[in-house]
Amino acid sequence: MNFSRILFLLFLPTLLFAQPDRWQQACKYEMEIDFDVKTDRFEGTQKLTYTNNSPDELNKVFYHLYLNAFAPNSMMDARNKFLEDSDGRVGSRIGNLKPNEIGYTKVKSLTMNGKKVPFEHSETILEVSLPAPIAPNSKVVFEMEFESQVPVQIRRNGRDNKEGIEYSMAQWYPKMCEYDYQGWHPNPYVGREFYGIYGEFDVKITIDKDYVIGGTGYLQNPEEIGFGYTKKQKGKKKWFKKKRTWHFYAPNVHDFAWAADPDYHHNTFKRKDGTVMHFFYQKGEETNENWERLPEVMDEAFNFINKKYGAYPYKQYSFIQGGDGGMEYPMATLITGHRNFTSLVGVSVHELMHSWYQGVLGTNEALYAWMDEGFTSWTSAEIMNHLKSKGMVKGDFSDQPHAGSINGYRNYMKSGKAEPMSTHADHFSTNYAYWLTAYTCGQTFLEQLQYVIGEQNHDKLMLNYYDTWKFKHPNTNDFMRMAEKESGMELDWYKEYFIYSTKLIDYAVGEVEEKGKRTNITLKRIEEFPMPIDVEVTFENGKKSNYTIPLGLMRGEKKTENGINYTVLKDWYWTHDTYEMSVEGKVKSVKIDPTGRLADFDPKNNSWFDGIQIED
Repeated sequence: MNFSRILFLLFLPTLLFAQPDRWQQACKYEMEIDFDVKTDRFEGTQKLTYTNNSPDELNKVFYHLYLNAFAPNSMMDARNKFLEDSDGRVGSRIGNLKPNEIGYTKVKSLTMNGKKVPFEHSETILEVSLPAPIAPNSKVVFEMEFESQVPVQIRRNGRDNKEGIEYSMAQWYPKMCEYDYQGWHPNPYVGREFYGIYGEFDVKITIDKDYVIGGTGYLQNPEEIGFGYTKKQKGKKKWFKKKRTWHFYAPNVHDFAWAADPDYHHNTFKRKDGTVMHFFYQKGEETNENWERLPEVMDEAFNFINKKYGAYPYKQYSFIQGGDGGMEYPMATLITGHRNFTSLVGVSVHELMHSWYQGVLGTNEALYAWMDEGFTSWTSAEIMNHLKSKGMVKGDFSDQPHAGSINGYRNYMKSGKAEPMSTHADHFSTNYAYWLTAYTCGQTFLEQLQYVIGEQNHDKLMLNYYDTWKFKHPNTNDFMRMAEKESGMELDWYKEYFIYSTKLIDYAVGEVEEKGKRTNITLKRIEEFPMPIDVEVTFENGKKSNYTIPLGLMRGEKKTENGINYTVLKDWYWTHDTYEMSVEGKVKSVKIDPTGRLADFDPKNNSWFDGIQIED
């Protein structure tokens, strides 16, 4: 082996780490659909320019056909029938749909570079065998004709939702599945999470002229759609009902959603940075006041988010009344609108924050749902706390806005139903386990990480993670390596315990014993999950001292945080279930986790006061 090759191999790990990028597939969708509001059906054509930036030859491709989930005996129907805690929005509703109420997408023809290709409908997946492989670093063009029927609104998409919105058009078109460094991801749709290729969307929607459309992308013909057009039937004096075509363009997004209703009221708000917020809703007693107040509050939310978590990369965002609750899409969200004001702001903030973790970072939600839902939940709690501090929504500012999440995490761990965060989103045994794992455990994961590495390091991590990995589909390891870089600590232990196990955190104050002029304090680790421990000691003279006990596995420690200067004590090794610390002076009280961030399974034994263990 020559010397240059030896040098290359020696430095290969460094080179790989220094380059955070990885190859990405690319696509450009050009779609035209003709929508018939009388039959709730539409005809569509799709031209998909697909770039294979992978090092692999592709002999097959796969498309998502989401609308096919909304028919009796579908996988989504069966999944909700047999789960012990079926989603109340679904339940047995799919199984009771009539032929004119179901959803479907039927692909009528498909070509690659002008040649017909064989394909097979496998419910929500279209399997396509290619006559010739797609070579690495090459580009092909797929052209498709398809027809679809919009189902009665049940889950996210559909027609006639409970608030009277006619069309919530999410997951509505044949969508190429993602191929990445882990291979293809043709996950059948059972109502869970999404993953897609970044690319361009050029979409033309022809629909009855009375309908107003809001959704992903920038409207290209605002003047034209203001007038509509008419067609005269040959040989007859009767006029067709007027239609008009809405033309949208969206760059560098992984999905395209829209909603349409003849009664939409449309407001806009232009921020100082030029971003335009759009608001689509039906006027009424339950919406008028709250939706008129919403723009000012979301403007402040944008200010806070851009500063704390990274700059929003597009020039438009739409808040659209529709769907079945709240659901995020690139540059837009569908939310139910009959809410009190704080609830309306809360769902708007949550879905907006998905634009960072689902929209821009684009993590594979099926594999890492907690990296989207959990991170979104953690940041949303921070944003809502900020809005409370400014008096823009009801509630008082809290020093610990994640206390509810931590308590929910404890209850989940006590339930006997907890599953590891590494579980695929589709395969949790209960909806309860999925929701608590993705949202509550994910939020608690970030809060515990802040406790470990310190608030300042955590703030830098959230910003730099976004700036480094935007539009690159990061995974768990990518995030944890960023956390290690920002903190200077080793954190593989934290990932292994929190993500791949359901082991518990539980510490307690043991004996507190005076020995001359000093006091010896014994701390106990009761459960298996090891953590660094912060301890506040109050002395009889009223003075307080803050200590931090690093975990030996960390190979580092936090020294100061949010105005607290810690005295760093010797490491606590994970193999030892007790730890002894000694302080000078007589002690009045000892408290583990004075900031209330530790997700301790049983916090009742975390405090000692004048010889008595007290409940927090």
